[in-house]
Amino acid sequence: MTPSELIAITVDALRGADISYFVTGSIASSFYGENRYTHDIDIVVFVDADDERLDALLRRFPEPEFYASREAAIEASRSGGQFNVIHGASMLKVDFMIARHELYDRTRLSRRKERSLPGVAKVMLAAPEDVILKKLEYYKEGGSEKHLRDIASMLLTSGEPIDRTYIQEWAAKRGLSDEWQAVLDRVGR
Repeated sequence: MTPSELIAITVDALRGADISYFVTGSIASSFYGENRYTHDIDIVVFVDADDERLDALLRRFPEPEFYASREAAIEASRSGGQFNVIHGASMLKVDFMIARHELYDRTRLSRRKERSLPGVAKVMLAAPEDVILKKLEYYKEGGSEKHLRDIASMLLTSGEPIDRTYIQEWAAKRGLSDEWQAVLDRVGR
C-alpha cells in the first residue's frame, strides 16, 4: 500500500463515519512546500469518546490488514490525545489527533481547504498558516530542525498565499513568537 492509497482509504472512512477532519503534518507541509516522504499521515478529527462515529470509523480498518486499538481511541478522545491505525503489510501509520473543544481547534476547522493530493481525490487539508503554527509548536517541544525546514519551504515555495499576520497573532497567543521570529530570520523575511 502506498501513502496515497492509505490517505484515500482513511478519507473515505472518515466521510463514511461522518467525522469532520483535516489532514495536517508532513503531508500538508509537503503540499504547500517541498515534498518530504513520511510514513505517518496526521489527521485531526472532531469526535468524542461516547460518539458512535468513533466505532464506525474503527470498523473501516478491519483486522488483520490493519491494527487499531479501540481502547486507545476512546482514551485519546477523552483526553484530547491521539491514537493510530497501522497498515500491517506496509507499516504505514495514520495518527488521528483528537481536536479539543477550544477556540484554536475550532478556528483551524473553519479554515481547512479542500484540495487534491497526488493520487488521491479531494481531501480537507489544514490551511498553510495552521500547518506552520503546529510545526512551530512541535519545534518548540522537540527542537527538530525538520519542522523549521518545512516551514521555510512553505514560506519560500508555496503557491498559496500565506497570511503572516494571522501566524504572528496566533504565535503570540500560543507562546510561539520566538520560534516564528527564528523562521522569519531564516527566510530573510
